[in-house]
Parts: sequence; C-alpha cells; structure tokens
Amino acid sequence: MNDKPTPELVRAHIWVTGRVQGVGFRAHVEYSARQIGVTGWVRNVGYDTVEAVAEGESEDVNLFIAMMKQGPRSSRVDESTVEWETPTGEFQEFGVKRSI
Repeated sequence: MNDKPTPELVRAHIWVTGRVQGVGFRAHVEYSARQIGVTGWVRNVGYDTVEAVAEGESEDVNLFIAMMKQGPRSSRVDESTVEWETPTGEFQEFGVKRSI
C-alpha cells in the first residue's frame, strides 16, 4: 500500500519584461519547463514581455519561476510578476503559444 501523499498541484501565471525577445527566451523556457516537469505554455506579448503559465508540483513550479526570472544567458530580465491561480489540469505538456 502506498501511503505517500498526493502532491499538491499549483498554477503560476508569470510575466517577465526586459530583453526577452529575439534571444531564444521562449525556446529556453519551453526546454526548461519540460526538463523540470511542469505543463503549460509561453508566448511573447508586445515587444519586451514574455508571458507563461505553469502547472505542476509546488517545488517544480517554483523552480520554473526562478528559471524565468533568470532567462537564457543572452537575455536580461528587468521585471517579473507572478500571480498564483487555481490549477485546472488542462495541459498535457508545455508548449509555445502564438504571440499576441
């Protein structure tokens, strides 16, 4: 019998602003999210913002947020905003959405 508690799922909505477009930011986020094991999406917003939604275990989502705030080597994150939302379980994997 497995007495291990079911992990709590959380959902974070993240925006980062700075030099985050044209530097491989979305590809970096997608690759890292899949390595970490969270589901959701990432997309460009405007000319200097990247938005993402991530669902997973609390520890994994916190790792994802830290990675987003850091970004790839060629990027520069000036500001970040995180909103915690109710997880929906709607995602099967992590992907890149069309920019808005």
